Formats: sequence, structure tokens, C-alpha cells
Amino acid sequence: MPATVSSAASLRRTKLPRHHDVLLLVDVINPLNFPTADDLLPGALRAARATLQLRKRLTAHKVPVVYANDNYGTWHSEFSDLLAACQELPGPRGELARLMAPGPNDLTLLKPCHSAFQSTPLLHLLRQMNTRRVVIAGLAADMCVMLSATDARMLGYDVWVPEDCTAAESPTRKRSAMRQLEEAFQCDVRPGTPSAGRKSGNPV
Repeated sequence: MPATVSSAASLRRTKLPRHHDVLLLVDVINPLNFPTADDLLPGALRAARATLQLRKRLTAHKVPVVYANDNYGTWHSEFSDLLAACQELPGPRGELARLMAPGPNDLTLLKPCHSAFQSTPLLHLLRQMNTRRVVIAGLAADMCVMLSATDARMLGYDVWVPEDCTAAESPTRKRSAMRQLEEAFQCDVRPGTPSAGRKSGNPV
């Protein structure tokens, strides 16, 4: 009985940060173990490095970070289990997981489907945090990132998908996804980091 009481006492209500922006990282902890993953991997690492720069700018303004990660069908796993397994992978796959590991104050959730909103508590979380704009980065631009962004738009959020903070299996697929998000869904797709060709988006 004393051990049970002690364990219960350690459960403390999480104090959620409040901010009009949230950085949503989609599937950045990723084993990339599907047949065409090698086509995605180089762009994923470039996107990860750009995302880290953007994250630094956003967290300087106290913007919260939320990870929404596929559970890859491992229904008995926690986020920490997936992170540890991916960090142990050899080569660039392990590098990606180590680069994108969450910090102690970041929020994490697992998703069973493509969209970060489908069958997850994300919408409830964003409402509790008083979010108005969702900044979405991660993998892949034409799948989970796109579906998360379109769901966010349909739920009434402003959405920024920095084009340099996401990747797809080919440049054509990425360009098509970014064009669809910008033209059909009115998402901001300006890069998250300054570039020679295009002005970066507003971090706050």
C-alpha cells in the first residue's frame, strides 16, 4: 500500500503553456523502414536541420512544441519507447531521431493514422492552450503533414507549413503538396529559415 500511495502522489497535473502559436512536429521520430524511404531520407535530414533553427526562433518567444508521432502499429509502446528504438538505428535514421528528440517541456502524443488530429487529443490540447496558429513541420509533406495541415484549416486554425521544414520522396511531390496547401487551403508555406530566394515566415 505505501508504494501505491507514493506512485499516486507522483502523478501531478501538467500545467499547459498558453500561446497563440504552437509548433507541431509530425512524424519526426521515424524509423523510415518502408520500401521508398531512402528517397525521403536526404530531404528529411535537411528538413530536420531547418526545423531546429525554426524551433530555436519560436521557443525564444515561448512557443510550445507538440510532437504528434505515428505509433507504427506498436500498440503497447510509449513515445519514449519509439524514440529510444529510433535513436539506436544505424546511420542517418538514428541521426534523424537524435536531432529531433523532444526536450523536457515538450508535449508528445501518438497517432494511429496520417493526420495528427485523427483519433488523438490534439484538438482538445490546442483549445486548452488558446492556440490560433499551428506551425507544422515534419514528414512527409504530401502525406501526414498535408493531412494534418488541411485538418487544422478545416478546424479554423491559421496554418504555417514552412516549406524548408518538411520533405517528400521527390521534389515534384513536395512542390505539388506545397502548392495545394498554399492555393487551395490558404496555408502560409514560406520557409522557416531565411533563404536567398524567399523571405522567411513570421515566427510569432
